[in-house]
Amino acid sequence: MKKNLFLSLLFAFSLVTYSQEISGRILDSKGEPVIFAAVQNNESSGVITNEEGYFSITLDERRNFITISCLGFETIDVPLSDLKANNFIVVLKEQVNELDTVFLSNSELDVEEIIRKANENLTSNYKNEGITYRLFYRGTEYNQFNKLEFEINKASGFKKRELTAVNLSLDSLTNDIKDSQSIDFTDYLADLMILDKENAKLDVVKATKLIDTKNSISVDRIQKRAQDIFLTYLDTTKTYKLKTGLLKIEDSLSLNDGDGKRNDKKEEVSALEYDTSNLKDKSHEHLHISQIYDGTTLRNLLDDDLYDYEYVNSTMFNGELVHMIAYEPRRSKAKFEGILFISDDSYAVIKADYKYAKGKRGEKLNLKLLLGIKFVENVKEGTIIFTRDEDYYQPKYIKEETGSYFYVNRPLKFIENSPSRRKVGFKFLIEGNNRNKSELLIVSQSDLNKQAFDEFSELEKTPYERLKVYDPSIWKNYTSLEPLQEMKTFKAEE
Repeated sequence: MKKNLFLSLLFAFSLVTYSQEISGRILDSKGEPVIFAAVQNNESSGVITNEEGYFSITLDERRNFITISCLGFETIDVPLSDLKANNFIVVLKEQVNELDTVFLSNSELDVEEIIRKANENLTSNYKNEGITYRLFYRGTEYNQFNKLEFEINKASGFKKRELTAVNLSLDSLTNDIKDSQSIDFTDYLADLMILDKENAKLDVVKATKLIDTKNSISVDRIQKRAQDIFLTYLDTTKTYKLKTGLLKIEDSLSLNDGDGKRNDKKEEVSALEYDTSNLKDKSHEHLHISQIYDGTTLRNLLDDDLYDYEYVNSTMFNGELVHMIAYEPRRSKAKFEGILFISDDSYAVIKADYKYAKGKRGEKLNLKLLLGIKFVENVKEGTIIFTRDEDYYQPKYIKEETGSYFYVNRPLKFIENSPSRRKVGFKFLIEGNNRNKSELLIVSQSDLNKQAFDEFSELEKTPYERLKVYDPSIWKNYTSLEPLQEMKTFKAEE
């Protein structure tokens, strides 16, 4: 009996020991972080180091080592005992390419031929349909406000002390916004089932949102808070015409609820749920960057009618020669510049870095004179990394960062519907920058069962847990992205 109990305890202890999660950091020989290195503890799944070189991985009880691989570095197996002995820091060695001199000195090396073969092998190298991806998504949103102006600049019927009070309140709002940190993080783990280009379903396993609700700020929310301040001074027994610039928004705006009471509509507190279709669109759209359909980012970067290419170097990955090819716009509608990493063996793109080329921009809207609105997408850059399974190359990690400039100058005028036609003019000007970073880690992939796809019913809403501080236990025993320091130290105000 005691022997059986001892064996049971030993077995339980071994499960605890080998199901633990470890964290570490990968550096190069100069002590700089190695980013986007693949860290694996089994053959079917793994994680990626973040932009600070850190990783966390759940150990597989069947293996006592981790495998680390990265473009330009030697692939190594690190015993867990060595990892612990070195304080969970791994230094990678740059891989020397003895063929580099030969290739760079060979004038017959034809970069256009490499691009042509990469295009010819797209369908044999990549599979985009009939796949289920287990993925982890992280979205980070930043808002920075450079210019804020709120004030009542015209007011007939206001007492002087009221006008002073409302403008002091608006000044206080301005200072609160300038002092605030507007950043939030959205994480979720899900299975994305892709039948074809148009049809996909999402099954969310777990979702969280790390947000400071007090300091989380959007343009709409700022405008709402500012309007609420000065609306407290308007006569609730009257109705108003509401105009912005030359446009009339409301002909008979009432500020009471019909019983003579002020209609102070409080900001609704929504349930802690995401719209599942929005999460699916985010996941599918992000994955679309790496697919080979017409119009995708990857496909466009291989379009020799849009881009000029130059062979700049060669490197190694898992003992295989990889060509490094720089590209820049040839046509005006081409927008990016960067580096393509193409396998010499299969002519597959195994990594692509891209960013807006000099002078290039994305979507823009300039109605500054007519409506007081301007928007310019001025940042777009990203990285796509592929891994190879038995038959195809599949995306492993996709990161895209976008940024935009925005300007909103919407003076509002309330005109009382009465013989006196008293007026209140409200100045609202805001200018700043918005930045969004999206990261997608493919944990694993498998062939999609058509019958299972047809029978699966996608939920309309996905519940999420709202966090005020980062909690490392939230994703324990799940494969996820290691957070940056800005997320680890984030704390919402009470």
